[in-house]
Amino acid sequence: MKLSKITIGATLLICTQLSGCMGQMGLSSMVTKGNLSVVDNRYGRAGIYMLLAPVYGVAATADLFIFNTIEFWTGKNPITGKSPALVDMPVEAIFKVNHKLDRDLTTAPVKLTQARVSAQSDDRLAMTLTYEDGSEQVMSGQKTGEMVDFYLDNQFIASVSTQELESYVASRN
Repeated sequence: MKLSKITIGATLLICTQLSGCMGQMGLSSMVTKGNLSVVDNRYGRAGIYMLLAPVYGVAATADLFIFNTIEFWTGKNPITGKSPALVDMPVEAIFKVNHKLDRDLTTAPVKLTQARVSAQSDDRLAMTLTYEDGSEQVMSGQKTGEMVDFYLDNQFIASVSTQELESYVASRN
């Protein structure tokens, strides 16, 4: 029982770390709307805000670590019932990452069901990505010095230091 609680806790922590927790803050918005509905003057609202400060803290924490994470991974906020507008908003980004990824990997919900990693040699690895429809893609990694370059369908995706990869693997164990 204790091991399963630790496993669930670790899984939730990893999910929140991977999602970045950007979302609609639906529960916090509900608390704010409730505060604004109680009284019609700014002094009364400020007083109620002070009384509700612990509620705001709990709501914001729940949004950050639970509801926004659910929104990120499923594509729908459980409080508002809306799709994630903020994290999927098209903008002219400084760092371009998604333009070489399969479209299924750039939107929620992620349709990836499995990722298997295998070492091809001392300096090459392959990650087989399996999707819900059964199709597969292979992402490869080529180590050069202290960096690993990743390719999907023979197109460059990203370059990561071996230290970053080791930290990521350590955080998953």
